Amino acid sequence: MRWSLLAYSLFTALLLSACSQIDESERFIYVEPSGVARAVLIEDFTGQRCINCPTAASEIERLQKEYGEENVIAVSIHSGPLAVFSNEKVKGLRTELGDTYYSHWNIESEPSGLIDRKHGIALVPQWAGLVYEDMQQQASVGLALACSALASGEVEIKVNSIALKNDFRGWLQLWVTEDNIVAPQMMPDGSMNNEYVHNHVLRAAINGAWGDEVNLTVGSETVVEYSFRPEKDWNIDNLSVVAFVYDDNGVQQVVRSGLLPEE
Repeated sequence: MRWSLLAYSLFTALLLSACSQIDESERFIYVEPSGVARAVLIEDFTGQRCINCPTAASEIERLQKEYGEENVIAVSIHSGPLAVFSNEKVKGLRTELGDTYYSHWNIESEPSGLIDRKHGIALVPQWAGLVYEDMQQQASVGLALACSALASGEVEIKVNSIALKNDFRGWLQLWVTEDNIVAPQMMPDGSMNNEYVHNHVLRAAINGAWGDEVNLTVGSETVVEYSFRPEKDWNIDNLSVVAFVYDDNGVQQVVRSGLLPEE
């Protein structure tokens, strides 16, 4: 199956549907766009021993209800001293990858977050204004993402990207996230909720902690393919792939897709 972009209008539709299939016979015809709305990435630094972190999760849920889950894409990065590694007694969500980001961004307190990597470390009350600000901007890169779960257990990924106005040089990052994880979480009243449901939890990076370099030319589609095998303790029905492109000016576009079964 070939994944391709059609005329720009169809490419925009593909951005919204994420996993639409495009017939092999259809060819890409570039038409210069008048502007494409962009999605916003929230990197939520959190931990299971952080009593205020459920408040951040509630704010993400509110923003997604207001703007749409396809427009506000969140990734919860369990990291730092308030996060918990899994052991024989506790289901922990902390990862070495999360700690890499925690150290790189010099996170000093949780919850805190990055909004499109443009505004520095932001506290939860700042998120709504920054999300709104970034959503008013036009995307400089178009992204489409297709993910297939194979019978072999592998997941195949195809990412279509295109520069919309100017040539683009930056990086493409792919992450695996998981929803609906029941695991302990300290609550604002100081109690421990052992049945707390964690969503958009960062599980792994598919192409390294900082992604792969990409060079995009206006009017020329780029297609890249990846694959990964989910860990045994991940629920494949709750997995998603988050793909985003960024440069020294921050995240320029982000998309998210669940996994479709192999046809």
